[in-house]
Amino acid sequence: MTAPTSSSPPSYDLFAPEVLMNQTPLMHRIRAENPLCWIPQMHSWLLTRHADILAVLKDRRFAPANMAGWMGRLTPAEQEELLPMRKSIELWMGHTNEKDHLRFQLLLKRYFTPTTVDGLRPRVRELTEELLELVKDRGGMDVVKDLAYPLPANVIAEMLGVPTRDREQLQLWSRDITAIFTPSSDIHQLRRCQRSVLEMQDYMRPIIAERRREPRQDLISILVAAEKEGSIHSEEEIVTNCVLLLFAGHETTANLIANGLVLLFENPEQFELLKAKPELMPSAVEEMLRCDGPAGAITRVNTEPVELAGRSLPPGQHIFLALSAGNRDPEVFPDPDRFDITRKPNRHMAFGMGAFYCLGAALARMEADECFRILLRRFPNIRPAYQTPDWRPTPPVGHHLETLRVEF
Repeated sequence: MTAPTSSSPPSYDLFAPEVLMNQTPLMHRIRAENPLCWIPQMHSWLLTRHADILAVLKDRRFAPANMAGWMGRLTPAEQEELLPMRKSIELWMGHTNEKDHLRFQLLLKRYFTPTTVDGLRPRVRELTEELLELVKDRGGMDVVKDLAYPLPANVIAEMLGVPTRDREQLQLWSRDITAIFTPSSDIHQLRRCQRSVLEMQDYMRPIIAERRREPRQDLISILVAAEKEGSIHSEEEIVTNCVLLLFAGHETTANLIANGLVLLFENPEQFELLKAKPELMPSAVEEMLRCDGPAGAITRVNTEPVELAGRSLPPGQHIFLALSAGNRDPEVFPDPDRFDITRKPNRHMAFGMGAFYCLGAALARMEADECFRILLRRFPNIRPAYQTPDWRPTPPVGHHLETLRVEF
């Protein structure tokens, strides 16, 4: 990794306490002053301009980067200890080369079609109603624990064909796995993460074996059939990507629902407009994705020398694409810090772009749409039961809610 020379523009402290609480002002400053800046704490670059991020996402000279890229900062002994997790992650679609990623995308697109996703709407409505029924007499709930996580977790578990009784354990494993996507995670978090990845894999193996004997109409059966056809090369690819699907299939939507509700609380006039005009829900979900999407940043590594944002970069540079900054670029979004559920056009990049566009984007949109419609219909007077949101920073760019207490 090449650090900038002494004549380079100054770096910025993304770990300052005031920045961890609210990164938006600093992102605006970086985008204006130095849209490709060096982050010493992460030994990486940060890209903040919408046009530059979009160009990188569409440029095949930039490959996906995963935690394996920053594991080099660990001691040799720690790297050796975490090798089983690293080998698993290197088989995840989106963390492989483009050819292998497209192989999985083509396979799973048979299942994640608009028709299939739309066909899940009735079940998403049922699950949402069931979850809200459980809390209706309490006068309040923790949206993260009682709704935002269990709803998409149940949906993706049913799509895969995972037994109902085990879904709470799957959520616990998935929360541990978030450490992979947080470069500031310490060795203790990564050890817990590895334990959960390996336990999740061991959990999946007998289910996969059962599908070999008795195929069903679920995702695991599709993957098993693809192995017979030669589209999947090994059982390890099936096992590791089932872990990815279970994790990603609910983590993204959970963050979208929780973050989106905070945005509604913080913008009461928009909240009232949405309650008065529920037909604006699809547009409101897009604005939630733009203003505080599930991923603050995604990572890329350039495979050859490139010119980026006026700088020449040698190959092998680790680059954080700050989606949250690009999605508030005033060159693209007028009055970018205003939450406007009627905003059109809304060319945000919350789900990425190009060959590595998020496979579950349509599913996440549908789940959030149905969830908010039912939540606001059943609890129109829902309101925050906290002084400040319970954010947990996920440096270098991003955050997620640990809890979200509400009253109704």
